[in-house]
Amino acid sequence: MTVFGQTSLVVLAGALLGAPSIGSAQEADYQLEAGYQAELAALAASPAVVRALELVDERDARVMSDLLQLTEIPAPPFKEETRALRFFEMLIDLGVDSAWIDEEGNVLGMRRGTGSDEVIAVSGHLDTVFPEGTDVTVRQRGDTLFAPGIVDDTRGLVAVLALLRVLNESDLRTSANLLFIATVGEEGLGDLRGMKYLFRDGGPRIDAFISIDGAGHESITHKGLGSHRYRVTIRGPGGHSWGDFGAPNPAHALGRAIDYLDLAADAITRSGPVTSYNVGRIGGGTSVNSIPFEAWMEVDMRSESPESLTRIDEVFQRAMTRAVIEANAQRREGDELTLDMELIGDRPSGEIVESDPFVQRAIAASLLLGIEPTLNRSSTDANIPISLGIPAITIGGGGEASAVHAPGEWFINRNGTLGIKRALLIVLAQARTPIAS
Repeated sequence: MTVFGQTSLVVLAGALLGAPSIGSAQEADYQLEAGYQAELAALAASPAVVRALELVDERDARVMSDLLQLTEIPAPPFKEETRALRFFEMLIDLGVDSAWIDEEGNVLGMRRGTGSDEVIAVSGHLDTVFPEGTDVTVRQRGDTLFAPGIVDDTRGLVAVLALLRVLNESDLRTSANLLFIATVGEEGLGDLRGMKYLFRDGGPRIDAFISIDGAGHESITHKGLGSHRYRVTIRGPGGHSWGDFGAPNPAHALGRAIDYLDLAADAITRSGPVTSYNVGRIGGGTSVNSIPFEAWMEVDMRSESPESLTRIDEVFQRAMTRAVIEANAQRREGDELTLDMELIGDRPSGEIVESDPFVQRAIAASLLLGIEPTLNRSSTDANIPISLGIPAITIGGGGEASAVHAPGEWFINRNGTLGIKRALLIVLAQARTPIAS
């Protein structure tokens, strides 16, 4: 007989999954309904799933080979095409029912289910933070692999491929359709452009979404951290520092604007929902003895609350406007300064409640593998579906890593398979995989 969501508890030997023993879930900062623990235990005891979990270990060398290959294909912001094409070829080679690259540059591969129109998506992102021309050669020292982007998010990409591989080799069929995705534009000024395109009106159906981002196997991100990012440019007539003294100075006005922002924003970020602000980059001017004709900065504001993000955005805009008005009133000669505030990043916030079945299954899958999960908030590809109320989480792809976003980024394949096994169990549970009893 084939059943879904089995409720009888199946006790698994630790050797089955190669996992350590775990403590009581009641001691942790989360709650797990017993039914989901039983559901995951029954799923993991199914012979086909046992075989798939074994294959994760057996195919780990292939995963590492994929990691080296994809890492050494540069994917700077807005230039992910070469890596996207290779990922597309790898999907085809592994076997999907259909594959395509959409107009934004996302790569998608569909594996049809057996009995449902639902679509469960599992994704990594193609882009890295590193600019064009960065040396992405992988270098090994002992058990450690060094290369820009090897973790964020090449590890996620190869985890996605690993899931497809073991599903096909074990001939595991899910009731729901599975959509394997490599997105563009997750980092920085990419502003989640790939995800925004996927979840546009008229986009492909997606009922639940898993982003595999980076390494590790403990975290479950089910809350999206919202952010607004601006490039502020103040322009004026410019001139000589002596001969045109008294003309309005964009750099002086910019400094005043930063001061007003810091004073006002500091006051509203000391209580209430956690909110932050940061002036990350400043530029302008041509020489020490010239009044700049332009001064600019880039500002990042984040909050766990949509209302608080709107509030600090309003504070920011008032500070910018006030500074320029005052600078113009102070000028002794020359044309007025102008102010331009360009929104260069808009990431929505939101939350999938801990009691949602998707989050519960992620917790249960973690515990089954001996992992003590940590639930958190972050800014990832999952922000978009979370903001739309679509069940979505972000998890790591296994292994240990550090120096992410730095030239010395590194990865160690320690417990690497554990992250992939967890992702596999979450996908199978959410996709309502038939299990024999």
